[in-house]
Amino acid sequence: MAHVEAGLRSFYRAMPEEINRVVTDHLSDLLLCPTPTAVSNLAAEGIRSGVHLVGDVMLDASLYYRALIEEGRVEPALPFGLPPEFYLLTLHRAENTDDPVRLRAIVDTLNSLTDHPGVFPMHPRTRKMLTSQGLHLARHIQAIEPVGFLEMLALESRCRFIVTDSGGVQKEALFLGKPCITLRDQTEWVETVQAGWNTLVGADPQKIRKAFDHLRVPAERPVFYGNGDAGSKILSLIGG
Repeated sequence: MAHVEAGLRSFYRAMPEEINRVVTDHLSDLLLCPTPTAVSNLAAEGIRSGVHLVGDVMLDASLYYRALIEEGRVEPALPFGLPPEFYLLTLHRAENTDDPVRLRAIVDTLNSLTDHPGVFPMHPRTRKMLTSQGLHLARHIQAIEPVGFLEMLALESRCRFIVTDSGGVQKEALFLGKPCITLRDQTEWVETVQAGWNTLVGADPQKIRKAFDHLRVPAERPVFYGNGDAGSKILSLIGG
């Protein structure tokens, strides 16, 4: 058994993904880690055999498909009428959408930030929960249908910054040099926070407003996730 993205820990056991990660790591023969932090997490749990630092396959994909877009070999189908400057919002995690208090706090706060136009590819579950709770987005937040991977990359490339509760989008923000505000209380991608590219705000209105008000682009963007060759390293390890 080989586990890609081994060693990730948010240390939030209420999240099903966290339990799955721990169990899979302890069952796997090959543990393919994206970061040195992941290697350290495994060592702290007594897992040292079969552990390999390979980098992140999401960086491989991001570099490959961004190159196709830039070369004009693929054309993302983006909606018309996007604001000239906008932040990109994603919101789908159960800890936010299934908690009426958290969801209302997030929506009310984003609605109050009228100087910041947003574009929101809305997850079907989020749409359902907003409707069931009678919550509405303000006019400056443009809800669109869910988008594919190429369209998401294009939106991430065009936006000013990103607001999300996704794990992967936090990394993609760093790959593209976009500041990220994360609507979670913890993250498995701790490097993004330590480097100043990612701010954890949870569903706290005061923290969300402060993050918007003090948004900045750090002077340095460290390389945390490899060089875009994680896939080939994994293939060698599996075949070797």
